[in-house]
Parts: sequence; C-alpha cells; structure tokens
Amino acid sequence: MNIQHKLKLHNGIEMPLIGLGTYGLGGGRATVEIVKAAIDLGIRSIDTASFYKNEQEVGEGIKESAVFRKEVFVTTKLWNDEHGYDAALKAIEASLRRLDMDYVDLYLIHWPGKDRYIETWKALERLYDEGTVKAIGVSNFQEHHLSRLLSSCNEKPAVNQIELHPRLTQERLREYCKKMGIKVEAWSPLANGRLLNEPTINYIAKKHARTPAQIILRWHVQNEVMVIPKTASRKRLVENTNIFDFRLSMEEMNLIDSLNMNERIGQDPDKMIF
Repeated sequence: MNIQHKLKLHNGIEMPLIGLGTYGLGGGRATVEIVKAAIDLGIRSIDTASFYKNEQEVGEGIKESAVFRKEVFVTTKLWNDEHGYDAALKAIEASLRRLDMDYVDLYLIHWPGKDRYIETWKALERLYDEGTVKAIGVSNFQEHHLSRLLSSCNEKPAVNQIELHPRLTQERLREYCKKMGIKVEAWSPLANGRLLNEPTINYIAKKHARTPAQIILRWHVQNEVMVIPKTASRKRLVENTNIFDFRLSMEEMNLIDSLNMNERIGQDPDKMIF
C-alpha cells in the first residue's frame, strides 16, 4: 500500500485511497498552488464542489501540474439549489466549464435534502451513460436515503462521502454501504483538527513516533475508507501522505473505535432539509 493505492469501485473504476479536499480553501492562486503541490507529492485524487467556489482553481492546478489529466481522479458535487433533472444537467455543464474539463471521474449529490434526489439521480445516470462522468455517487446520505434510492435506480451509487472520524465512526452506515457495494469516503477525517490533542490518539502516536493526524488517517485507510484531508500547507500535505510505512495493531484500531460519541461537527443530513 502506498500514496497511490486505489480501491476498485463497483463499476470497475479505480479511485485513490487518499486525496486532497479543497473545502474552505476558497479560490485564488493559493488553491492552484496547493493542488499542484499535492500532485507533485504523488496525490492523484482532488475533491471539489460547485459550493466551494474553487473548481476553476482546481482545474488550473491540475493543468499546471506535471501529470496528464487522465492520471488525476477529479471529484465534484452538485449543490442543494441544483437539484432536479434539468437543473442537474446544467450544473455539471457549469462545473465542467469552470474546471475546463470534458469529464469528471466522480460526480456526487452533495446533500440528499428531502426527496428531490431521486429525480436528480436520474440525471446523473444519464451523465454516466453518456460518459460525461466516469462514476456517480452521493454525499451525506443516511441508510434510509440510500435504501430509497436503491429501490428506484438503474445504477447504484459507487461512493458515499460522509462525515467520518473517531468521534463519529458511522459503523452501521459503513456496514450497510459495504453490503451494498458502495465505497465510503470520509470528509473531515481529522474532525477539523479537534482530535489532535485527544489523549488516546496521542498515546498511540508516541508509540509509533508519528503525529496524531497520521494515526487518525492510518485508522481510516486500514478500515478501507477513502480520505480527503484538507490543508493549505505543503508541510501538512507531506505529513498527511506519509502514512503507508507503518501499521496500527488490532488493539490500537479498537482503541480508536472506542472514541466514538456519534458527535458531528457538520450538519446532520436528516436536519438539513431543503
């Protein structure tokens, strides 16, 4: 396992286990440079969204890097005001224009909302059939959202990107996704840095001579959860990717599991109704 290790999605497409998240980075030259730095270090997955207002900079960073477009796995997402069949088709057109690309590797519904995601999904299936997107998936979907979607879709989601970290381990949802052949990706895998002073994680970090962030990210990848830690710092990028030359024991994995408190730092998908 190394920085370019990939997991195979149910449609045969391979997605890198670790990537760069760009939420909160905004636009501007700094975002272009951090995307280039990530690719330079060997990261091959970049995650953005129409809501992040930085698709253009992500596209520029990839274009200015030393690798071909086809070597980078690009994810973007459809925002809450872009739901509906026609609106979703327009949304991907706008995203592709900003990215300056003719396809994306993964297109996600950002939040389920109340019920329009069924109609929206039909548009994503069309985009997938046409090859405009190589894989389609969802973000922040609970088990009941997935169950409803699976009962009416032709193409099931390849990925469910969810808030996931040691304070919110989402074991039941992860098990359900595994059973359904849906890969799980963690947003906010470090809980916005809130767990970096957690005693158990620091104890494990000292044992391995690693940073707390590296321990948490290693816990994710050993669980076969894809991660997209966000950073604006090249130093942190190096730290976040240097997690493939050690292994946590089963006891250490269980200790980290035991930190779960079902504690969210982001929105509860069942309360974010639109």
